[in-house]
Amino acid sequence: MADINKKVGEKIRDYRTKKGWSQEKLALEAELHRAYIGQIERGEKNLGLKNLEKIAKTLEIRSEDLLCE
Repeated sequence: MADINKKVGEKIRDYRTKKGWSQEKLALEAELHRAYIGQIERGEKNLGLKNLEKIAKTLEIRSEDLLCE
């Protein structure tokens, strides 16, 4: 389980940095807490489907893009 958390977190970080956004900016835009975004990106938190969708929409990508290799 931890592997998928890390992989998804890394993808979120990659998409976020491509936009030139900080964790704080992503959190603000997605209406989530900045510390939560950091925990997700480090693979420390299980990401629920609703929040996965929120983050994907905020980053203007499909949810599947965060899950697929």
